[in-house]
Amino acid sequence: MMFWGMLSLQDALSTTMEQIIYFHDYLMMVMVIIMCVVGYFLGFVLFTKSYSSSIVADHLVESVWTILPIVVLIFLVYPSIYLLYLIDESSVEFLCTLKVIGHQWYWSYKMDGLFDLEIDSYMDSESYVRLMDVDNRVVIPAQENIRALITSSDVLHSWALPSLGLKMDAIPGRLNQFVFMVMMNSVIHGQCSEICGVNHSFMPIVLEAVSLSDLL
Repeated sequence: MMFWGMLSLQDALSTTMEQIIYFHDYLMMVMVIIMCVVGYFLGFVLFTKSYSSSIVADHLVESVWTILPIVVLIFLVYPSIYLLYLIDESSVEFLCTLKVIGHQWYWSYKMDGLFDLEIDSYMDSESYVRLMDVDNRVVIPAQENIRALITSSDVLHSWALPSLGLKMDAIPGRLNQFVFMVMMNSVIHGQCSEICGVNHSFMPIVLEAVSLSDLL
């Protein structure tokens, strides 16, 4: 979860989030290189009095600064599309199904396929983790694929867990799904990420991942 003073992304607890962090670092590296190159040439033009027609009116130079951005975009598009398909992967086998229903202003959960679980999860105002803990945590198996089905009973909500790289809208009358896996035993915190009313800030999400042997 996030803490005061954090400048980086949350630690990855899923392969999807790992890939998102890798892509973020790769993208930042490319942006820094572009800014340095553009800044150098901008400073060269502003602070030097030299002038050459071969620079401002040369077909080869114009071709280079047209083709080079295209090449850079290709190197950015490929990992981006790969990541989108990785996030959207829903054809993998899964161990169980977690049904999530958003309400004003709490979450309902139902687990099918592994064991029977049906709980309502409200914010725990007495917890030492301010606004980020709940009275009933959802316990799931670690290192196992889990299918989540998301919907809402009233207004738009969004089930978001940043450390897993997950954010799925809960829409009334519509069922959204995705498959995720927690890589290790951990407690994962999240929040509703869609403004859903006056108590929108009081809809935390907490999953607790434990080994399958401990769960059974």
